[in-house]
Amino acid sequence: MAQQGRRRDFGELSAKLEKHIEKLPDYAVRAQEKLQKVQKYFPPADQAGGKPAPPRRPNPLQRPPVRRPDVTTSLTSMASQVPAFAEARAKWDRWNHPAAKLERRKRRTSRALTLWILLTILCGVLTLAAGMGWISAAGAPMMPQAIAAFAGAVVFGTFSVRSGLKLRELKRTPIPAAPAGPPPLPPARSAAREPMERLAECEASLTELLRQLSVPSSVGTTPVSEVSVADARQTSAEAAAALRGLAARIQAIERGRDSAPAREQAALHAAVAKLREQLDDGLEGYRGLVAAAGHTVAAAGDGLVTSKQALTDATDHLAGLAMALRELS
Repeated sequence: MAQQGRRRDFGELSAKLEKHIEKLPDYAVRAQEKLQKVQKYFPPADQAGGKPAPPRRPNPLQRPPVRRPDVTTSLTSMASQVPAFAEARAKWDRWNHPAAKLERRKRRTSRALTLWILLTILCGVLTLAAGMGWISAAGAPMMPQAIAAFAGAVVFGTFSVRSGLKLRELKRTPIPAAPAGPPPLPPARSAAREPMERLAECEASLTELLRQLSVPSSVGTTPVSEVSVADARQTSAEAAAALRGLAARIQAIERGRDSAPAREQAALHAAVAKLREQLDDGLEGYRGLVAAAGHTVAAAGDGLVTSKQALTDATDHLAGLAMALRELS
């Protein structure tokens, strides 16, 4: 019996020991986290004047962090490629268009005006009928009912006038323009998708740089002339429109290639590759204008003329590229 008790005790000890061995990585992770918390309150050795601390070695027992994919981005990209979601989004955009909102307000106001006018007429008829005694069995005037109907006619008449004035104001209101949002990107599998993404980034950067060049300094002067900034802004807009036209041409050829016979697909693929090279060249010129604007902003405080002249040269170069791209698209 004593031997059985000892064997049972040793079995329990070995089971507990195995559990602790399995939890060793967790213990190491907890110790590492506590050590990092403690190190926040103590300066490093090189800042305190001592010897530099040795490089930290990676903990072999610590589990590497698992990178989770961005669920929102993946769902958005998937939804943009589903026809049902694209159609629903288009309907939602049409519903929220400022012109559609103004038209709905006009319809609601017109219906309310019609309702108030009908109620006013009804109360006026009741006032006349009660005052003349037309609705009484004895033919005697019913003054309390006439007074109540007259009060209702006044109230509903006031609402009618207000609705009429509001409808007149709405009809005179000009149709507001829709907010200019970013143009839609090509599909993910299109050869024009990556250049258009880079073009959107370049447009945002150039807009901010040109805004910086348009802000006057403390003396009241701008880093470059307003004519140069306006030329750069107009040329960049024309170049971006030409690049998007070339991207639309690439998408059209891609759709034709997918529907063409197998023997014709090679030639269409070569045409897409050639247009992609031209699109990359045009985008490189656009990036050159962004770089010139960045150098001009950097040199604005020093009063250098070299970077200002570079902005003009880049604008002229991009204008030539935009003209060539418009001829291609």
